Amino acid sequence: MNADNLQDRMLSAIMPEHNAEPPARWQQRKSAQTRQRLVEAGVDCLVEGGYSGLTTAAVAERCAVSRGAMHHHFPTRLELVAAVVEHVFYQRMRRFLDDYFAALKERGEELMIEIACEAHWQSVQTREYAAYLELLVAARSDAELAALFQPAARQYDEVWTREMIEAFPQWERHWQDLKLASDFTQVLHMGLLLHRTPFADEARREQVRQMGNRVVRGLYDRK
Repeated sequence: MNADNLQDRMLSAIMPEHNAEPPARWQQRKSAQTRQRLVEAGVDCLVEGGYSGLTTAAVAERCAVSRGAMHHHFPTRLELVAAVVEHVFYQRMRRFLDDYFAALKERGEELMIEIACEAHWQSVQTREYAAYLELLVAARSDAELAALFQPAARQYDEVWTREMIEAFPQWERHWQDLKLASDFTQVLHMGLLLHRTPFADEARREQVRQMGNRVVRGLYDRK
């Protein structure tokens, strides 16, 4: 398994410009940096104020840019939302892959199931995942957002499904078990985050999470 190739392939599938060369001209680089700042500010607005708080005016104010500059990069709120959606899915994938392969290199492939579960848990602690949850909930009742969010979510799942066999070659003949383990882990971790109040006790939350890890290990051991 070539970790670098796998990461590049997966990240490029989510965001095609992942490996693009930086713009040659200073003005173009500055423009790209400003756009990135605006997108990241959009994530902050989403996390702090929910979907209704993600507006071009709020992002422009947070970044201290003029309305004209904001309009240059994102003429409409919907274009800003589309960029934030892409950014959120990309950063989710990048964080998981970075943590997974770094831990795998340090701790060894015999612990890859435990490492994968831990890396996914770490990836859902980020502001990007918090933004993902806000988008997920808002897309249920906002048709315009759903038209952006749902295709991105399907693409993310398709990339994940297609590429995971490269990361876990031992599961090749038991693909459905691997998909089930992945789906189970994602749903369990999301549930723990959404139920922060009853699971505020770290020990209780950890017991549930470790039980989930044992379920995934059991699927692996039966193959």
